[in-house]
Amino acid sequence: MKIRLMSALVAGAIALAGCASDNNSEPAPKNVLFFLGDGYGIVPMTAARIYAVGEDGDLAIDSFPETAFIKTFSNDAQVTDSAPSMSAYMTGVKMNNEVVSMSSDTQALDASGNPYISGADSTCPATGNGTPVTTLLELAKAAGRATAVVTTTRVTHATPAATYSHICHRDGENSIAAQLVPGGTGFNSKLADGVDVVLGGGWQHFLAKGDAKGSSRSDSRDLTAELKAKGYTYVNDLAGLNAAPTASGTKLLGLFTKGHMNFDIDRDPTVEPSLAQMTTKAIDIASKNRKGFFLMVEGGRIDQALHPTLARKALQDAKAFDEAITTAIAKMKTIDPELKNTIIVVTADHDHTMVMNGYAARTGKTTDSSPGILGLLKPYTDPSTPAKDADGKPFTTLVFGNGENRVQANRSTMTDLTDATVFDKNYHQEAAVRMPAGSETHGGGDVFLGAMGTGADQFHGTLDNTAVFSLVKKAAGL
Repeated sequence: MKIRLMSALVAGAIALAGCASDNNSEPAPKNVLFFLGDGYGIVPMTAARIYAVGEDGDLAIDSFPETAFIKTFSNDAQVTDSAPSMSAYMTGVKMNNEVVSMSSDTQALDASGNPYISGADSTCPATGNGTPVTTLLELAKAAGRATAVVTTTRVTHATPAATYSHICHRDGENSIAAQLVPGGTGFNSKLADGVDVVLGGGWQHFLAKGDAKGSSRSDSRDLTAELKAKGYTYVNDLAGLNAAPTASGTKLLGLFTKGHMNFDIDRDPTVEPSLAQMTTKAIDIASKNRKGFFLMVEGGRIDQALHPTLARKALQDAKAFDEAITTAIAKMKTIDPELKNTIIVVTADHDHTMVMNGYAARTGKTTDSSPGILGLLKPYTDPSTPAKDADGKPFTTLVFGNGENRVQANRSTMTDLTDATVFDKNYHQEAAVRMPAGSETHGGGDVFLGAMGTGADQFHGTLDNTAVFSLVKKAAGL
């Protein structure tokens, strides 16, 4: 009798302990890290690999176990711009070029319903021009998770804006900035108490009109002051970033330049943080949330070096982007060693018109003494001598389908290019079709996607960019 009673008591105690354990346990945090190389098409990615580690080497992006090709066309264009492409990733909705995270029927108009004029403070017309569509960041915020946006462009530029804002035209960056300020006029209420970490360039869209540091605002609002009043720490250099707190609940705004951040090759590493350093800080803060986090990291200046066909600057920024990926993977494996509760995705929003000419000899990686893939094309049959075109002139391995540097005569009349000339960081690669300065266009080719962690095995084959939203959403339990 005593034995049966004791057994019953023990069983009851175990049951109660189990119930207590179940009641006190919390679900594992769910983390999303979404890396976007702006304009990082297949050829720029291949060229960046050779530039950084040589033909035999591997970038961090090459280590992702699951891969896919992504279609990038927008709702109204064969070749997309960044706004609808990133918005498709973030919302699962196809939209028109220039539109940021709005419904498919939205036109790129100003507040009066007129064609948008660059530089205007744009909000959508009150009626008749689409509706906002929910983003992955907003879903994470609604689930109580931390949110972070990191970029080397202005934080109000198209790609970062697509995560947290809704607007009919991407150039309304003053209005986009206002959507970040909790409780302020124009605030995006779906952000609740605000995006936890925002790091990048572009204080011109946050400081009041007439500010000595430079402002493009047309009003007297100082959004940095408003954000500080809401509990944000505001920093504008590397020292400030390093000193910023990382405790649970930290809010951080870092704006390190007036406009876009400097190209990595031009960056002062003692003043301006690298993309990897900003990514590390964002993870340090966001990972304190016990429910998990959503982090978007953009290597935005890859695209902005490709438009003026500055290949060396583009490839160096691609290398910096890859270093940020490497840093993030290593850091996440200290937090979630087997990535059982973390999904990491890396992709691009669109391609560019960069081309690799053949039949070049292998160059190995670029060094201070060797231009590598940036140099003149030297054929594998005679690597000691530059190849010649039909006009008897040397040419580079990397060229563009269109761009600002097109010879306006027979190339036989031009001075021979040299490795020293084409290796200069300010050399504009030649193009087949002449365009205005800085106006090389995007390309329409499919882009690469790599995934690792929970749910990564669902990424395979050829996918539309809108499908990525659903797969990330499912993997993250949003």
